[in-house]
Amino acid sequence: MHERRFEGDVNRLRFPERVERLEVARVVDLCLENGPYDSVLDLGTGTGLFAEEFSKRGLAVSGMDVNPEMLPVARIFVPKGDFRQGIIEALPYPDGCIELVFLGLVLHEADDPLKALQEARRVARRRACILEWPYRDQSFGPPLTDRLNPENLFGFFQQAGFQKWKMTDLSNTVLYSLEV
Repeated sequence: MHERRFEGDVNRLRFPERVERLEVARVVDLCLENGPYDSVLDLGTGTGLFAEEFSKRGLAVSGMDVNPEMLPVARIFVPKGDFRQGIIEALPYPDGCIELVFLGLVLHEADDPLKALQEARRVARRRACILEWPYRDQSFGPPLTDRLNPENLFGFFQQAGFQKWKMTDLSNTVLYSLEV
């Protein structure tokens, strides 16, 4: 279970070229539309790249990653964050306890994307945002076979209980904003 996880140098996740490619500040700005928000759960937090930006905006940050090697690094960048090891298909949080749930480049790695979205919907009080790779070949990111087709995603959104969503094409990624 969960064989598709990041393997390699965790520091590579914070290379300036990668950070620039991911447009971290812009993504967080878009996630915080219709705010203010007081809390965020960063699923697939990795080294806490997005968690750090959410923290800079004053949100209480929780994060979760399947890879235990990531969590100490995330804690360095967000010392007040609550970081846990776990899978996104079984979140150890109560219903509606987090205002904003963020899935940053992790849904395509889920064993069961629908179950992950159902869990995100369960714990999100107001909104969920999903950053994913576009469904096209690129010279970086996962191969096309590992990327999520938007048509399938829209069906998953509806099945998970999200009534309204918006898709924003960014330079190298796509952000889906889902309202609870």
